Amino acid sequence: MAASDEFGTLTRAFSGLGVDENALISILGKWHPEQRQLFRKGSRDFFIEDERQFERWDDRHVLQLRHEFLRLKDAIVLWTMHPWERDARLLKESLYKGPQYNVLIEIACTRSPEELLGARRAYHSLFDHSIEEDVAFHVHTAEKKLLVALLSAYRYEGTKVNDEIAKLEAQTVWNAIREGGTGNRKELLEDEEIIRILSTRSKLHLKAIYKHYKELITGNNSLDEELDGEPRIKETVQCLCTPQAYFSQVLDESLKYNVDEISKESVSRVIVTRADVDMKQIKEAYHTKYGLHLSKKIEDVANGNYKDFLLTLLARGDH
Repeated sequence: MAASDEFGTLTRAFSGLGVDENALISILGKWHPEQRQLFRKGSRDFFIEDERQFERWDDRHVLQLRHEFLRLKDAIVLWTMHPWERDARLLKESLYKGPQYNVLIEIACTRSPEELLGARRAYHSLFDHSIEEDVAFHVHTAEKKLLVALLSAYRYEGTKVNDEIAKLEAQTVWNAIREGGTGNRKELLEDEEIIRILSTRSKLHLKAIYKHYKELITGNNSLDEELDGEPRIKETVQCLCTPQAYFSQVLDESLKYNVDEISKESVSRVIVTRADVDMKQIKEAYHTKYGLHLSKKIEDVANGNYKDFLLTLLARGDH
């Protein structure tokens, strides 16, 4: 392989999600000092010229590479955990990285009642607090009330839905959103009825509200399309009513080039937690919305053993 080709291969091995370990070993292992120097001089994305006339790693990229080398390990650790422990640790981590409201909402709203209860039990065991207690203590914004209510939920999972009540509550939601046009309504995050509906109703009931909102009230927009100015309420509605579309959107955002580290972490979280649940439906939703197979997107963006592990988990949904 020509030196220019090796430089390009090495650059790709360092870029994207994860690292291509085989390429690093096969190329770097045989390079002489002069070749490594040429690579440093020709790779200004990774190296900068020090004032003392040597090429040194850009500190930002060193930190990024450390994250990329750890990405496979973190995904494997998550995969081997009991789902309750996994969710508990993801909840705890999300509190100390922002907090990441979307992760708290995602876990609260896409798990079954028993799964969420299990995560809360694991949280007690691991951290000697309840997740509700920690959210109430650490969140100091309007999201607190919604988050505590969602994480405390134990929803009815049966098949019975009172359609008349669902219609009335669709009207309630419509009224709350439309009052925003007057300029004097309180935020939906502070609306007691909205929080009650989202945190107590069964998912089938909420899907009926979602349907009635579109069919009987607006005739055009879906409920989540009308919530662009209310991101936490929108994420809640999506996770409860259209979770596969929600996950496909999270993956698409996370698989773009040059996204931040927090966004990249979503790839492992979503694929690991959904591989044995609804990955087939997520892949179908992704293909429908973006016109590309999710596995192809992973192949284009990810590297090395991390890529292989993600593709292996994706394939589980085909069985």
